[in-house]
Amino acid sequence: MNLSDLSVNQLKRAVSIKEAIEKLNKDLRAILGESGNSTGSGNSTRTMTLTQRRKIAAAQRARWAKLRRAKPERRSKPAAKKSMSPLTRRKLSAKLKAYWATKRRGK
Repeated sequence: MNLSDLSVNQLKRAVSIKEAIEKLNKDLRAILGESGNSTGSGNSTRTMTLTQRRKIAAAQRARWAKLRRAKPERRSKPAAKKSMSPLTRRKLSAKLKAYWATKRRGK
C-alpha cells in the first residue's frame, strides 16, 4: 500500500499506533533492564580473545592448505618470445622510415 493512497485520518491513526508501539517497546526495555535508546540492532563492540583469533586463523590456514592440495599445480613455462631475424628487422625499419618520410612530405 502506498502512503499517498491513505487518507489523513488513516495516516493520523497509523502515527498514533506507531507511537504507542514505541512507548510499549520503551517500557519493555525498562523492565528488562536494557537502555532506553537501544533499538535492538546494537552497536556493541564485541571483541575476541587472542586464543579465539588464533583458533580462527589456524582453521583458515587449514582450509587454504586443503584447497591448495586439491588443485593440481599448473606451472607451465611462459611462452617463448618470438623474435625477428635481423634481416626482417632491417626491412621493417626501412619500410617505417619510408612511410614516415612520405607522411612528413605530405604535410
